[in-house]
Amino acid sequence: MEHVFRDVKSVLETRPVYHQRDENIRGHVFCSFLALVLRKELDRRLKAYGHDFEWADIKQDLKSLQQVLIEDNGKSLVLRTECLGTCGKVFQAVGVAVPPTIRQL
Repeated sequence: MEHVFRDVKSVLETRPVYHQRDENIRGHVFCSFLALVLRKELDRRLKAYGHDFEWADIKQDLKSLQQVLIEDNGKSLVLRTECLGTCGKVFQAVGVAVPPTIRQL
């Protein structure tokens, strides 16, 4: 039974959190539970596509996906970085289209 607790603890990356008010505690517990539900659903969807990625890789690859706004002479363009690693497969599994590399606003 203790190994189950350790597995959940590592997924949640738990650490002491100190709140002074009951509504803050409830909010923290709710957000933690919601994050766990969303993570579990992402894992389920990735598994349905035959993928088994490490959580650290998913976070790193999604963090590296960025966009920049360029404005010149009244025109605005948005440039997106290359979709590397697990990024494209994560987007596909959740049914979200990868934004275009270049788009005009």
